[in-house]
Amino acid sequence: MQVTNEMGADNQMPRKKPSEKRIFTIPNMLSFFRLCLIPLFVWLYCVKKDYMWTALVLLLSGATDMADGYIARRFQMVSALGKVLDPIADKLTQGAMLLCLFTRFPFMLAPVIFLVIKEVFDGVMGLLVIRKTKQVFSADWHGKAATFLLYAMMLIHLVWYDIPSGLSNMLICLCMVVMMISMALYGIQDVKILREHREEH
Repeated sequence: MQVTNEMGADNQMPRKKPSEKRIFTIPNMLSFFRLCLIPLFVWLYCVKKDYMWTALVLLLSGATDMADGYIARRFQMVSALGKVLDPIADKLTQGAMLLCLFTRFPFMLAPVIFLVIKEVFDGVMGLLVIRKTKQVFSADWHGKAATFLLYAMMLIHLVWYDIPSGLSNMLICLCMVVMMISMALYGIQDVKILREHREEH
């Protein structure tokens, strides 16, 4: 787990670096590009019924997601806008793709509902931690594993047109179990951080 302290030297007021106020950065443009890809893969899947091209566009979206994170950290292009735009692009992409798959695989509604619950829970707990500690914690391995498995599950359903329903449901359940474990671990971590902060003060 990595932590970034957002407090200034006086430990009272948050202090933003000048780079955090930038808007037109390469990572932000890549995040915006991912948002633009959403209507494209929805059209390819729902209208054109071209599942292979849909998979390729989804892979492109995932590649830009990894690229913008690397560029932001490597070249110090982290910005306040990027901290908001990047997760929004991620979750909208995931939600839109799951809803597309729901048109052919009814059980896909389960991860859609759970994704909403998970993001609301993680968002509320994350805001509490930031408000109390003035610190931003980066994603842990289990969060990245859950995201990877979610994309893998969606891609399998895209390229394997006639996947057996039993295997499809098993993959969806496996994905949801990993997401549940990740949500629980984040919840435990956040509660521990909040308790330690309260004891210190």
